[in-house]
Amino acid sequence: MSEQPAICEHSYAEELRVAALHAARSVADLLRSTFRTSVNAEHKTNTHDLVTEIDRRSQQIITESLLTAVPGSWVLGEEKISAHSGQQAPGSVQWIVDPIDGTSNFVHGIAFFCISIAAAIDGQLVAAVIIDPISGDEFTANLDTALLNDVQLNPAMRPAQSQANLMTDYPGAESLERDGELALQLFGQWIQDFATVRRKVSAALALAHVAAGWCDATIGFDTKVWDVAAGAHLVRMAHGTFRGLSFGQSDLVDHECPGFIAQGPGADYPSLDRAAQQIHQLRTRGTAEEV
Repeated sequence: MSEQPAICEHSYAEELRVAALHAARSVADLLRSTFRTSVNAEHKTNTHDLVTEIDRRSQQIITESLLTAVPGSWVLGEEKISAHSGQQAPGSVQWIVDPIDGTSNFVHGIAFFCISIAAAIDGQLVAAVIIDPISGDEFTANLDTALLNDVQLNPAMRPAQSQANLMTDYPGAESLERDGELALQLFGQWIQDFATVRRKVSAALALAHVAAGWCDATIGFDTKVWDVAAGAHLVRMAHGTFRGLSFGQSDLVDHECPGFIAQGPGADYPSLDRAAQQIHQLRTRGTAEEV
């Protein structure tokens, strides 16, 4: 687990958890009430990358709630909004927000998406909230513990690889284009190595499921900071492991890396390490950089 920032008292981390929970709850009803209704989606980078007006409205509501709760903090969010998002400064609270992680599922009526909010200070995660608005499950963490619906998460030791359940969004369309045949080879190998492999297309909620012990591991190679920050902190506070994969990029903390491996307590799945090394070698053209 990453070293906890000395500047953040545990009581302050709890205040940030409560502020993030309040902000996430403020849009949960909006997502529930608009799910499986006629929601218009727009393409962002490609036909697989969607955004809706609900994403933007939710980002605006969350941003205003967080900045009101913690004056002087600033927000890094997936969606661009008009609200003033604050300014980065040493020691200030950074909120990392994805108003709907799993927008494609939301648009297509698949009940696997979430609201994700993390708090960081000087690059160190100190609090996290992930809400599944359909199930009503609220995953939260401060610097002491991870909770599910206010009950402490303490998942059992995870099973051996051959009995384990893996969640991954890899490979997507962009990964197939970038990694070619290797992407399909890796996915096929995981199907052989793990008991089950599920593509849920929400990295944040997959990480929350690892924290809860409902999933044994998850891996991603093309993620953004708002996809994983809250989930990374949840997994660590629930005694699991989260490792960022930098692919040769320097000066990145784990949750800012473009890839990751997250595993539940006691899990050590060599198939994931081998896959990370192969992707690293492909994307860095065989350099000796560490993954």
